[in-house]
Amino acid sequence: MNPYLLDSGLKPYLIRLGELVKDLHQLVIDTRNEALATTVSELRNTLSEPFLFVIVGEVKAGKSSFINALLGEGEVCKVAPDPCTDTIQQLLYGEKPETVVVNPYLLKIFQPAEILRHISVVDTPGTNTVEAHHQEITERFVPRSDLVVFVFEAKNPYRQSAWDFFDYIHRDWQKKIIFILQQADLMSREDLQVNINGLIRHAEKKGMNAPQVFPVSAKYELEGKTEESGFVPLNVWLKEHITGRNAWLLKLRSSLSTSMGIHGKTRLDLDHLQQQLKSDLSFREDILHTLRDQEERSVQMADALTGHMINDYERVTQKALRDLSDGLGFFSLARKSVASVFSKSDSPQAWLQNLMHQLERDLNHSFTLNLTEGVETIADSITQMARIIDLKIQTSQSILKPQQDIFGDISDRRRSVLRDMQESFGRFMTQTEQFAGTDIFPQAAGFSPNLAAGSGMAVIGAVLAAVTQITALDITGGILSAAGILFAGGTVMFKRGKIISGFESEIGRGRDRIRQELDLRLKSYIKHIRQKIDKNFEPFDALLQSEQKHAEKMEQQFADVGLRSEELSRELEAME
Repeated sequence: MNPYLLDSGLKPYLIRLGELVKDLHQLVIDTRNEALATTVSELRNTLSEPFLFVIVGEVKAGKSSFINALLGEGEVCKVAPDPCTDTIQQLLYGEKPETVVVNPYLLKIFQPAEILRHISVVDTPGTNTVEAHHQEITERFVPRSDLVVFVFEAKNPYRQSAWDFFDYIHRDWQKKIIFILQQADLMSREDLQVNINGLIRHAEKKGMNAPQVFPVSAKYELEGKTEESGFVPLNVWLKEHITGRNAWLLKLRSSLSTSMGIHGKTRLDLDHLQQQLKSDLSFREDILHTLRDQEERSVQMADALTGHMINDYERVTQKALRDLSDGLGFFSLARKSVASVFSKSDSPQAWLQNLMHQLERDLNHSFTLNLTEGVETIADSITQMARIIDLKIQTSQSILKPQQDIFGDISDRRRSVLRDMQESFGRFMTQTEQFAGTDIFPQAAGFSPNLAAGSGMAVIGAVLAAVTQITALDITGGILSAAGILFAGGTVMFKRGKIISGFESEIGRGRDRIRQELDLRLKSYIKHIRQKIDKNFEPFDALLQSEQKHAEKMEQQFADVGLRSEELSRELEAME
């Protein structure tokens, strides 16, 4: 059907349909569904082309003879004795007969038949042939067809392969279909009517409303027995539907139906994208949840260590305080003063020095026991945090499941990002500098070279031991220094209250330093490692943002095309 035959009142609808199919084409291209993209591209190219008939049926059903009779020509379509005809033949109008070989499976045959000014006919291989490419090529024409003509042998209209193909056309593409019972001349009128009724019932059971069935004899038509051939009612029906306004309405509806079918198929691709995005988001949330849980466990261990340190600190310092208080009594000091006349080692200053040395030994012993056990436990917890994340990266279904094409460049980028993350996190686990903590604890840089030469997580325990040991020495030194200052100069017995009060104050400051510095350093390191681990996911997070934006864009495009399709469909259906 040439464009100049288009009813002027329908032209705006053709323009709208063209824009709709154009946007659908872009949507499908974005999904990288090459098969659907080809179908939409061919649909766009045929919107203003002649009305397209696709003739289908089993071999030996008389398709080629039917086409020759329909065109009123001789042997335009060769009636091959070989049932496995391996080519599709598209018949088009031409000023002179000509055959063009498009590819080994498709011929374009040009004929000066008048009806081909208005229609193009595609003769397909039999539905019961075994060649895989037959159905593939046939399916390229079916979606853009305006009318599908099923040709059955009049004596047996129940061939399974043909009805299987009917299901595909009717279910997936909602095409306009008519039925031809060919070779009707080989049956009695009564038997023919039985098969007509049976075919109608069979089609209705498959969901078709008011099936159109035409019993014909191509043999009679080609012999000039027009009144007996059954082609008269067929030609009347075709004239009413493939010329003028009705033809364009049918073509517009058919093309729109095809585009809506493609639009529906695109939903499956979008669902796949959403499922992948959901899987990726779930994987990332699992990583964050795991990191939070592991950090919390490590923090709880740090709290427990700090608590043990403070409890032992209280026990040791309170004993020292009692000894100090007892030793600073009047009679105790008097004895020490008298004894000091004979020996400097028995002086109050010597006694205090011994008391402080004992305090230092007790505190260091207590700190060492607590830190040795506590640091090892926390180090194991932090190490486990890194190892669990590494295991999740290596075994996650989101990453390791068989890759499928998703959409455009995001598919290739996703594979690259996930592969790089696996490799980079493996390297991260072995790199000492990632766990050394020197960027938050410069003092940790003074590790033994042997420790620093270890691999990755092996330095965690050494780092924790270094930063917590510094804290313990500082606290012990503070108490000793304060006690020494208090004893310096003057008569000790007159300073008893001040000394005890000062000692208690220094014990309190030491307690606060343990709680603040040890707690701060441990938790800072735990948080630092958690952040370092999480930083490995920055490329993946960027990928997720890209996936989300792409999915949102695709969903908007899909919704827009769907709404416009439904609106146009309602308007076309209202035109009778």
